[in-house]
Amino acid sequence: LNSADIKYTPTDGTVTLKKAIIRYTEENYNKLVAPENVIVSNGAKQSLSVLMQAIINPQDEVIILTPYWVSYPEMVKIAYGVPVIVTPEDGGVHPRIKEIDENVGSYTKAIIVNSPCNPSGAMFSEEFIAGIVEYCEKKKIYLIMDDIYSQLIFDGRTRISPYKYAKEDSDHSRLVVINGVSKQYAMTGFRIGWTIANPQVVEAMDNIQSQTTSCPSALLQAAAAGALTGIQSHIESLRLTLENNRNVLLQELNTLDGLRTYKPDGTFYCFPDFSAYNKDSRALSEFLLEKVLVVTVPGVEFGMEGHLRLSFCGTIKEIKEGVERIKWALDPNAPNEIFIGDRKLVRDWL
Repeated sequence: LNSADIKYTPTDGTVTLKKAIIRYTEENYNKLVAPENVIVSNGAKQSLSVLMQAIINPQDEVIILTPYWVSYPEMVKIAYGVPVIVTPEDGGVHPRIKEIDENVGSYTKAIIVNSPCNPSGAMFSEEFIAGIVEYCEKKKIYLIMDDIYSQLIFDGRTRISPYKYAKEDSDHSRLVVINGVSKQYAMTGFRIGWTIANPQVVEAMDNIQSQTTSCPSALLQAAAAGALTGIQSHIESLRLTLENNRNVLLQELNTLDGLRTYKPDGTFYCFPDFSAYNKDSRALSEFLLEKVLVVTVPGVEFGMEGHLRLSFCGTIKEIKEGVERIKWALDPNAPNEIFIGDRKLVRDWL
């Protein structure tokens, strides 16, 4: 602000930020990319949306793995593509290449992989990442890695770089990696994300972005560059806090009979199966909001009915109180009265 360097920037991002992203990619993925492989957008969400518009033609299909982030299918539809939802046959949260292969056809243009996954927190195995990279290269389809949560992983696990398994290293590679500052740096409102892709894809995205949002904010790009090149210890501090929060949430959820919960490997989400209480996740979510003021997201929005997405990025007190309210609302064995703030509520529906 003091330098008045607040004019339009290049559509694909400032030189300073792109250098920081190149350095970040080399340090975290062991992959050296060129400036022409990088485009900065207004958040990873815009990165994904513009990417879809750049690579999808009408009726092209995009494989989306259940459970999925709610925006994936809509982004594909906006680009006049067709989302193809692949649900694990075992009802779990880990995809299998066999199930993906059964849904790939002549119109398949891309596969989206989000690991760790929003909403489940599941981190896919190294075997799966290696296999899906090889599969997409063999089939000549785009592999889109949404890596926005890749620094927020637990239990001693480490990031899996898809580049480690990529044999196609030319300017025609169909491997695309999306990332941003929102999650690992807790800068959600800064809206800075980026795409690493081949030069042809980046050029197409640049053309689309220039006609829609011109460029990301100069000020916020400077902030993102500062985050990427500054002290990184706070990422580990955030990760440790979230891991502890996850442990507390799981401990509290285990007191609910009939609840099935996958232990999140990362992110700050948990995706329990509440089917034992109500198979209609929208109705259950609305019920919990109305009765006990607990905000959840219905699992049906992520492609898995009966589940609810819970966030554990609040305080320990908020996590414990939230689960206590859920238990009071659903468990007939819970005490019949509860205080929410200074209000005393008496349960009259169980």
